[in-house]
Amino acid sequence: MRFAVTYHIRSDAASIEARAQGIAVEQSVEMPLGGIQDSAVLVDIVGQVDGIADIGNDLFAVRIMLAGATIGEDAGQFLNMLFGNTSLHEDVLLHDAEIPGTLRLACGGPRHGIAGLRQRLGVPHRAFTGSALKPQGLSPDQLGGLAEQFASGGLDFVKDDHGLADQSYSRFASRVRSCAAGISRGTKITGHPTRYIPSLTGNLDQLRTQAALARNEGLDCVMVAPMISGFSNVQALVADFPDMAFFAHPSMGGLRISPGLLIGKLFRLIGCDAVVFPSHGGRFGYSPAMCLALAENARGNDPGCPALPVPAGGMTIDRTAEILDFYGPDTMLLIGGNLLLARERIAGEAAAFARAVADHTFTRG
Repeated sequence: MRFAVTYHIRSDAASIEARAQGIAVEQSVEMPLGGIQDSAVLVDIVGQVDGIADIGNDLFAVRIMLAGATIGEDAGQFLNMLFGNTSLHEDVLLHDAEIPGTLRLACGGPRHGIAGLRQRLGVPHRAFTGSALKPQGLSPDQLGGLAEQFASGGLDFVKDDHGLADQSYSRFASRVRSCAAGISRGTKITGHPTRYIPSLTGNLDQLRTQAALARNEGLDCVMVAPMISGFSNVQALVADFPDMAFFAHPSMGGLRISPGLLIGKLFRLIGCDAVVFPSHGGRFGYSPAMCLALAENARGNDPGCPALPVPAGGMTIDRTAEILDFYGPDTMLLIGGNLLLARERIAGEAAAFARAVADHTFTRG
């Protein structure tokens, strides 16, 4: 059984067939075909060029069929076979890929997804709200106080900044206890079940220990950065903690892999229930078309249930209506720095943000 992978290659027309064949070999057997004596390898394993299309401006879309047998049931190996050595060519972008059926079954996709998060928060229809605990350098007590302010404003989710780890000034265990307690104080004010999302970091043993600590504190959401922690580790962690909802952070996702594939499809494949990504109009350069494609991929259901798109990256409160109309209600709008600018008025600004989302009438889906 083979699966299709599409690359965008910058090349002249005279060279593209050789380039395509070179990638087919590189991403399968990685050696001169003349040195292969086993005919079964030549027939069943070597990549096959399935199509070349000129998409303009010296750019070609090349479709290559790779052997599913090279993947097994490991998401990390899947990424390796998709783009391992070819990622070293600066003129090639991994544009899209089919997911082999055996890997879909092995990974399973999100366990909770949009519906599960709606059930946990008691939010049946509207979009979700969220913010982030920043900056690095604050103590656990300071972060816990900030978490309380966000929760007392009625936000749905309060997550760690992805740069928070197990630093000397904010040990993971102390931070999680302090922030969980802050969220609890805030929810007593509002009656709304705000969720705190700690960021898990380190090797697989450390990830498991941190996830267990979060669960022991009564938390049911955590965040991982798949490109930092590794696809295989996240795949294992999701299997170990099926009760947890996993949010994926896109750190180190700016490689030459289409964000629509990497963040929208592959992060969901390994079990992430929500995917954070930089929305257009913020600090990053994604186009509206890419953002919409990414969100639609995340909300797909193959494999598993739909994952929640979380547009972020320099979003501002005054763009709330615009962003919600663009993405629709099955979205979480994440505003961090813009809320933090309110300083001592953070709780009030968070409440205004929550009201704006709750009161919004959609002009799109």
